[in-house]
Parts: sequence; structure tokens; C-alpha cells
Amino acid sequence: MTQSLEDYLEVIGNLEEENHNPRVKDIAERLGLSKPSVHTALHELENRGMINHEHYGAIILTEKGKTVYEEIKFKHDSLKRYLTDVLGVSEETADKDACAMEHIISEETFEKIIKSLEKL
Repeated sequence: MTQSLEDYLEVIGNLEEENHNPRVKDIAERLGLSKPSVHTALHELENRGMINHEHYGAIILTEKGKTVYEEIKFKHDSLKRYLTDVLGVSEETADKDACAMEHIISEETFEKIIKSLEKL
């Protein structure tokens, strides 16, 4: 899955966790994108079996989508924690950096980070 689609999935999952029924306008606002761009990505996520989306309705993660979202969130949260707790990076910077890093970090490096966090 592309970095862009992972970002969409992460925003949808985060909105669901915040007790919102995610809608196109909410996603567009969070990502700073146009509604047509969001619609295109949602169609792709729906084709991949990650979401259900009724026209003009809420967007709901499928079981497959929830599984992928939880993996993305775990990686994001772990990287953010490493940046703040181990390196002393500010929350805001750590959040932005974790978002970028979660898409490109190798499995080997991520596993080492997890092991170092477990020692804390």
C-alpha cells in the first residue's frame, strides 16, 4: 500500500477513535486536501477491502482495514515515543517525524527501536 493510502487509513482510524463518524470533509480538513482527492483515495481503499463508504455517508474501517490501521498506529506511536522519550524531541516535532518515518523505516531498525523502548 502506498504512503498516501496509509495516511488516509490512519486519519480514518484516528477519527473513529475520537468518536467521530469520519466523512470526506473531515478527512480533507485533516490532510489539507480537496474533497475530490479524498474521494479518489477512498475508492482505492474500498477496492482494497479496507473501508466501507456509503455515498454521502460515514466511512467505516473493515476488519482488514482495522488490522492495517492498528499496525500503522503501533508503528507511529512507537516511533513518536522513541523520539520523545529517548531522544527528547518535542511532541509536535516527534509526531510529524514519526508520520514520515513510519513509511520508510526498515523492519530491522524498527525492531531495534521496539527493543530499546522495552528496556525503558
